[in-house]
Amino acid sequence: MKHSIHGLVVFILLLIINASCVDHAIEPFEVAKPEIVAGMEYLNEYDALKTYVNRSTSPVFKLGAGVTASEYVGQGVMYRLINANFDQITAGNAMKYGSVVQNNGSMDFGTVSQLVAAAKEADISIYGHTLMWHAQQNKKYLEGLLADKEIEIEEGATDEIVDGFVNYAVDPFTGWVGGPVRPVVENGVLVVTNPEALPNFWELQYHVANNISIKENTRHKVTVRIKGTSAGEITIALGTWGNLQNTKLPITEEWAEATVELNSTLNASNAFVMLQSGHYVGTYEIEWVKVTHEEAAAITWWTNLVSNSNVEGDDVSSFYATEETVGPKAATIGAPGTGADGVGRAIVVKSGDNPANPWDTQFFVTIPEPLKEGDRIRFSMKYRAEKEATASSQAHFNPGQYHHWSFVGGLQFTTEWKKHEFTGFISAAHAGGDNARGVKTIAFNLAELPEANTYYFDDIYWELEESGNKIPLTPEEKADTLTWELNRWIEGMMEATEGYVKEWDIVNEALIGEDKDGDGLYDLRSEKTASEDEKKNNFYWGDYLGDNYVRLAVKFAREHGPADIKLFVNDFNLESDWDDNRKLKSLIGWIDRWESDGVTKIDGIGTQMHVSYHMNPDVQASKETHIVKMFELMAATGKLVKVTELDMGLVDADGNSVLTTNVTQEQHKAMSQFYTFILKKYFEIVPANQRAGITHWCPTDSPASSSWRGGQPVGLWTEGGSLRKHAYSGYADGLAGK
Repeated sequence: MKHSIHGLVVFILLLIINASCVDHAIEPFEVAKPEIVAGMEYLNEYDALKTYVNRSTSPVFKLGAGVTASEYVGQGVMYRLINANFDQITAGNAMKYGSVVQNNGSMDFGTVSQLVAAAKEADISIYGHTLMWHAQQNKKYLEGLLADKEIEIEEGATDEIVDGFVNYAVDPFTGWVGGPVRPVVENGVLVVTNPEALPNFWELQYHVANNISIKENTRHKVTVRIKGTSAGEITIALGTWGNLQNTKLPITEEWAEATVELNSTLNASNAFVMLQSGHYVGTYEIEWVKVTHEEAAAITWWTNLVSNSNVEGDDVSSFYATEETVGPKAATIGAPGTGADGVGRAIVVKSGDNPANPWDTQFFVTIPEPLKEGDRIRFSMKYRAEKEATASSQAHFNPGQYHHWSFVGGLQFTTEWKKHEFTGFISAAHAGGDNARGVKTIAFNLAELPEANTYYFDDIYWELEESGNKIPLTPEEKADTLTWELNRWIEGMMEATEGYVKEWDIVNEALIGEDKDGDGLYDLRSEKTASEDEKKNNFYWGDYLGDNYVRLAVKFAREHGPADIKLFVNDFNLESDWDDNRKLKSLIGWIDRWESDGVTKIDGIGTQMHVSYHMNPDVQASKETHIVKMFELMAATGKLVKVTELDMGLVDADGNSVLTTNVTQEQHKAMSQFYTFILKKYFEIVPANQRAGITHWCPTDSPASSSWRGGQPVGLWTEGGSLRKHAYSGYADGLAGK
């Protein structure tokens, strides 16, 4: 039969009480001292825990304990127990953002101030937990900071919408030509010369602008900056083949912006402006052509749908390629220096010799959700090639699932970087015609050149126009807002603690336990990798500030904190045996990245050791091996090493947690020996000047009702702190190096 120590002690006390109530007439008798009580008496010989720390060999070491702020401030049993045995306290929740920042943004540091005052009075230090975390944030307030901005619209106001623009100062002439005269671009203008009148005005015609977006039942303005050798007029048309509207465009001998208005009877993004000048004799020149229409003013904005638009990250989820008929497959990102700025990176796509079809090599830009007919889009991209070439665009559903042969215009590659821009509406054909699935992908045919070539693409943006009476903050605005809030929060906490708190978790639990992006390090926490429950409760600063959020937190803590502040990156499962300490290795890699700017300095690494003693000897041996590896890896960084949250449960041979009421004396002693092992290895492996301390997270056993390891034997004292456990001796022996 199993007997818990705590249960037997209570039983013995009841026996004593009952005996005192027995009639005095009964003759006295002797009761032998139970073995379990005798087995615990040795604990009375132990002194307070902090007396076992050798301060000469561990000069910066602090022995800490986790506390509930209200219990400590109340100066009851736990206050006295903590002060007698420990050098430092860590508040479980009181110093976290969610405990301080109210829904209106005000900060209540009342409990923090009381905790600091009580610690000062007891001459005990405080470890700050925590300045940055994804959990226990005031999600409502933070999301309110990032809410859409309301904008008022003046009644009757209109906006001019640009449907297409060609500027011959920078654009080549690529239009269709019908007739004996081909326009040419000279000195930044389009030049058309007709030496004699032709029988019909339409016998000299050409497209002066292509891929124009037009809207059904809308009056469009076409403006042409033009001059001629003589005054006259030519015919101008807008639309698509079989659906053209035309009128006369005047020409003067001086530069003028001639404007006409034409009604559109359909939605199209592949419309064109055509000039027909067979009756005009002489030469005329064109600087630019613009197509616009007026709409009632509305709040509109552009939302970029492409991931990794600047191609500086490793994400290629928006970019695919087919090279020499192989694909579609994830596109290749080139080395630094291939990008448009000569420093960054670019997408690189290679075509082969003698292709059978223009689509044997393709570059695809794809988005997560399909766009429908009538959606207005804006696409821009920088591009170049090793050899001059052309490329047409297509509309696809997914890469390789063709919809339509014309989409966002063609490309004219040169060996220099150029920028392609397109604005227009999704047509029925683009959206899949009768299938009407929508369009998700732009494809560029890169095998129009009959010889091998290499193509480069950078700064790729595919945006959707959205509207409403509110406009979202841009990513830059969100980052600025949260940077301001992070500074406000850290400055407020540093003022409230008055420089008394000199050690802090600068960031807590930054990593997930997976490497999803394949860069060799576990990824930073993000809403993208969070579960649905986590998304409901957590706020991920890094989603808005990038991995720079840790650098910013360090910067603000050093600006507002005491001159001798020490900053730790704190995480759990750093002793993990199932991945050979890979989380710790990843954390060290991230610290190297954060510090690579030459400014950011992180003083130490904190490890949350919420361990268990395993009754399966093979499992226990593996756990111990990787605890040793953890301390070795941490020590090798040269940084301070702190065990920030040490406690211990018990797991039986079948892998099940054992509750306090079912733990035997032998198992308590095994847990005690495991504590000795952990502490001895810490002092053996970590150099003296790196030993920042060890904090026991749960000094007493956890109540069954607790949200933290409820009902488990995690304490050094029994629940309520009344009795020392065998674990106490193991802890003391470990501190003493026995």
